[in-house]
Amino acid sequence: MTLLQIIVLAIVQGITEFLPISSSGHLILVPLLVNWPDQGLLMDVGVHIGTLAAVMLYFRSDVMNMIKACFHLISRNKNIIETDKRLMIAVVLSTIPIVIVGGIVSKMGWNDAWRTLEIIGWTSIIFGLFLYIFDEKCAVTKTIMELRYGQAMIIGFAQILAIIPGTSRSGITMTAARALGFSRTEAARFSMLMSIPTIMAAGAIESLELIKSGDLVLGADILLGAGLSFLTALLAIVGLMKWLEKSSMTPFVIYRVILGVALLGITYGLN
Repeated sequence: MTLLQIIVLAIVQGITEFLPISSSGHLILVPLLVNWPDQGLLMDVGVHIGTLAAVMLYFRSDVMNMIKACFHLISRNKNIIETDKRLMIAVVLSTIPIVIVGGIVSKMGWNDAWRTLEIIGWTSIIFGLFLYIFDEKCAVTKTIMELRYGQAMIIGFAQILAIIPGTSRSGITMTAARALGFSRTEAARFSMLMSIPTIMAAGAIESLELIKSGDLVLGADILLGAGLSFLTALLAIVGLMKWLEKSSMTPFVIYRVILGVALLGITYGLN
């Protein structure tokens, strides 16, 4: 990969991972539109490490509290804080569906069949409109501390749809959380906390494939990709949380619709 490719792909991954506009869709789009070769699994692992570090740093208080709750639960420590335990269990429960279904899809090799401009175009528009409807019409009062385990599972099942490129993992989980009545900032917060075990699981699958292939040389390219994705992801998280404190998801919806229409225009215009 050239230096330009590394920089562009790392920045795209970092910016789009937590915004409701689909990181996987954009990472597929960039090579397709500019005729670049696939970035490879090693670079995928690198940029995932970067984004994982960013979200864990931003939500470090929640992460530490959940880790403590996990150890207290295992050791049956009576000093466990109930709210931390509930949040930890909710995040775990919400991750189970995507880990199971995502593992099956990856094992069967079905991912490649969906990596097309047409599919990304349609999913970008359709799920963007769902985001707009539920963001505008639903209540904005609930906080994560009011999240029930059943609701966490509903959001987790919604996350399965993100396997289809263009859907957006953060977008569909925020949509589900908004549909359940959670505020914009709390929907984004839970979506990003859910991303931690999800990114870990995806990274584990990619790492296993790397081990099988024997391509484990960690070079400066991967470190650069991880570093850039970390910085851009952190900026994206900070920007998104500040934006949602005062504004809606509408700008992201508009972007998704414009992108989807453009991609469908390219797709059907070429046929």
